[in-house]
Amino acid sequence: MYQKFKQYFEISKREFKGMMVFIVILVIVYASPYVYEKLTFEPVKITIETLKPKIVEIESFKQESSYGDQNLNEAEEVNKGILFNFNPNNLPLEDWVKLGLSDKQARSIKNYEAKGGKFRTVADVKKMYAISNKQFLKLEPYIQIPQENKFSSSFSEPSKPNVFPSKELSKVVIDINTADSVLLTSIKGIGPAFAARIIKYRTRLGGFHSKEQLKEVYGIDSTKYDQITNQTKVESIALNQIKINECTFDELKLFPYLSYKQMNALIAYRKQHGVYKSIDDLNKIAILNPEIIQKIKPYLSF
Repeated sequence: MYQKFKQYFEISKREFKGMMVFIVILVIVYASPYVYEKLTFEPVKITIETLKPKIVEIESFKQESSYGDQNLNEAEEVNKGILFNFNPNNLPLEDWVKLGLSDKQARSIKNYEAKGGKFRTVADVKKMYAISNKQFLKLEPYIQIPQENKFSSSFSEPSKPNVFPSKELSKVVIDINTADSVLLTSIKGIGPAFAARIIKYRTRLGGFHSKEQLKEVYGIDSTKYDQITNQTKVESIALNQIKINECTFDELKLFPYLSYKQMNALIAYRKQHGVYKSIDDLNKIAILNPEIIQKIKPYLSF
């Protein structure tokens, strides 16, 4: 048995030497990366000198951020502007800035005009990339572009700067219940956008019974109202009244003085207690206060 075992596993001196050389080679190959790293790696010493570039970089970033915030605040300050009626064609650069645009935005518009660009409608102003949507909504009520004769050509005489009567010289007092959009724009301080809003609100309301109701139109604040009040009147009062004992919720929902809850309460009370006989019956509805009742009184019929 021993002889057989010895026969299979016995090696010669030559074979033993070869095996040892092979083992040594394997050890060298395995250890070489670690030895190379140890020999070439130099530990980096962190000192104030090595940190200085990073400190400068951080300080520079802080300054840029601060500068950006300052520019943002300045832009917000500029965007406040002073609003006034204007024709965007050939408007001086300083007037664009006065309206709330930055100097860069104003120069972009003037470059557009210098290349032959022209604003023929209010929508043309909206197309300007230099003007944001928020700025356009702010400026829209004040944009006044004179209408041009569509038959005019390059050989015709120069058109007049404004086809409407001068608002400065106009002393006409307009009835806001009967005026159309063209007539409303003859009021100094009322452009096409404001005229459209007044007519839309008048339709929802059913007519004006007092010119003070103009203050309820979106965009007409106390300053704007003081500017136009002497040019307006309410002479023709023919209000579209709501039949309170027959109306449905859908007929009421466009009426601006009532909330949805108040409309539902009006209809629910009528169903439970029968028809309304007079305006005094509305005092029995808890959700309606005396102020609301007085506001809606002219618009109800019993």
